[in-house]
Amino acid sequence: MSLKPPKKSDLDKSWMKARRDKPKKIQPEYHLIITEGTDTEPAYFGAMRDIINSTYSDRIQLGVHGAGDNTLSLFQKAKNMAASSANGYKHVWVVYDTDDFPADHINKTAELCVSESTEETTYHAIWSNQCIELWFLLHFSFMQSDLHRTSYWPKLTEMLTSLGVGEYVKNRTDMYQILLPYMDAAIANAEKLDKINKGKLPSASAPGTKAYELVKKLKPYLS
Repeated sequence: MSLKPPKKSDLDKSWMKARRDKPKKIQPEYHLIITEGTDTEPAYFGAMRDIINSTYSDRIQLGVHGAGDNTLSLFQKAKNMAASSANGYKHVWVVYDTDDFPADHINKTAELCVSESTEETTYHAIWSNQCIELWFLLHFSFMQSDLHRTSYWPKLTEMLTSLGVGEYVKNRTDMYQILLPYMDAAIANAEKLDKINKGKLPSASAPGTKAYELVKKLKPYLS
């Protein structure tokens, strides 16, 4: 009986597998923010995208799209964009104002975000009742009065003027930078409103906003 060790060719080839199998590349988590507006929201969330994609591109990738659609049509566009994405979106954030749209459309969009979510893609209804400017105002103070959205502009102008940064207009591109120092206060104020509105439909949650949920998700990547 030969005492020579067996040839490698006679052994199981498993010893070669470690060399052939390359470690799997970790893919970043892809997010899509699709907004009803084409100016205000894309500018605000686009500033976050620029920071995140340039700093944490290996961990998270953020896309922002101003659709110009509202409620139900906005959700359908979000779903179509997710379906056609080459990378696949883990999270799709549907950002819309309630404005004066029919209550059933406002609520149905939120329902669809829940019912159409899968293990691969989660849809989030990021509504603001009445509009995104409520989220901006909550950076400066808590407000519970159900005011018409046209009252938000003068209040924001008052706040911004006191900071020495001019009047508020819809297409300002610097709102993220202006509001950043007060982000924690805005989150706390929005969460407080959310507790008050617990059990209410989005259309009845006035004032109220889910913008804080998206900002809280992104906040760890903004420092």
